[in-house]
Amino acid sequence: MMFSKMLKVAMTAQLFLLFALPAAYAEEAKAPAAPVDITPSAASAVLIDADTGTVIFEKNKDAKLPPASITKVMTMLLIMESLDQGKIKLDEKVRTSEYAASMGGSQIFLEPGEEMTVQDMLKGIAMASGNDASVAMAEKIAGSEEAFVRMMNERAAQLGMKNTHFANPNGLPADQHYSSAYDIALMSKELLKHEEITQFTGAYQDYLRKDTPKPFWLVNTNKLVRFYTGADGLKTGYTSEAKFCLSATAKRDNFRVISVVMGEPDTKTRNAEVSKMFDYAFSQYTNLPIYKKGDALGEMKIGKGEQPLVPLTAKHSYSLLLKKGEAGEGIRHEVQLDPNLKAPVTVGQPIGKIVVYKGNEILTEFALESPVDVKKAGWWTLTKRTAKKMFFFD
Repeated sequence: MMFSKMLKVAMTAQLFLLFALPAAYAEEAKAPAAPVDITPSAASAVLIDADTGTVIFEKNKDAKLPPASITKVMTMLLIMESLDQGKIKLDEKVRTSEYAASMGGSQIFLEPGEEMTVQDMLKGIAMASGNDASVAMAEKIAGSEEAFVRMMNERAAQLGMKNTHFANPNGLPADQHYSSAYDIALMSKELLKHEEITQFTGAYQDYLRKDTPKPFWLVNTNKLVRFYTGADGLKTGYTSEAKFCLSATAKRDNFRVISVVMGEPDTKTRNAEVSKMFDYAFSQYTNLPIYKKGDALGEMKIGKGEQPLVPLTAKHSYSLLLKKGEAGEGIRHEVQLDPNLKAPVTVGQPIGKIVVYKGNEILTEFALESPVDVKKAGWWTLTKRTAKKMFFFD
């Protein structure tokens, strides 16, 4: 009897891990370490594969440090998610409050009452690191800066950012405003799932207020997007306390990496050390594509749902990180969905995973989430569905 109870507990625990554990909380995958410190001047640094999240190189990656304007990676993530959810539109006008216009530091010089589209605000944040634009967008999405900051911290917790706490949406110095290189890499990885963000973060120059007598010239604060092949983002940062910081990404062929450095002494050193991290990744590693964005993954079956079957497609690319020269033969993958899903199902709810094997060995796993909300079907719908099965054997 006791053995039966123990077995039942063990099986329950296994099912929980299979279907309920978010990817951010899974055991962190690590590639073989770099033979030398490739970021000697950085206080903290990390280099990861953007698809799998595998750590390729790290130095004090969990140290809690002021992130300066790299904070805006989270601000941009919440903007992109609001666009996806239909809460805002790119051509929608955003009014600037007196408070937003009062922000110092990097800015696009918004005037109180000035209106600018979401698209232009996003340009101002991504390219010019606009503190004023960040607050204007925070107020637009959440109603107030304080409410937006709560959203930031809630999203950070969901992503498994264990060494982060935000106090504002722009990174200006504040009490209890800190993050870590690894946490910044996690939110950068999530932001890059919205591939269109690189249209903003990867542009070297552009203009705001184009149709006015005084157009405003934007030049990207991240010079790597011009001088490093494949670089297309993401966000620079500087304050006297944080020193020079950067969350950078570059892509060659199908292989994208993310490099984060914090506490660099100057921009020249910051850019040189990030470039060295990129060079190391692209010279030593490659990736094996598993799914491309939009590929069919099968169907999600939902018991008693208004939609009993929901087609699943890849929200972004999935790939396997390989050391150059490693054999890719014998690698296979499976989509494992929860067979006991019952309505209601909420968007983002864990529904299973993609498991990648070599032989019988599990190499990596990717969590899958529901792409939609599915309500429980009403009594009449369920009755008709049952009758159809009984009489038509469909």
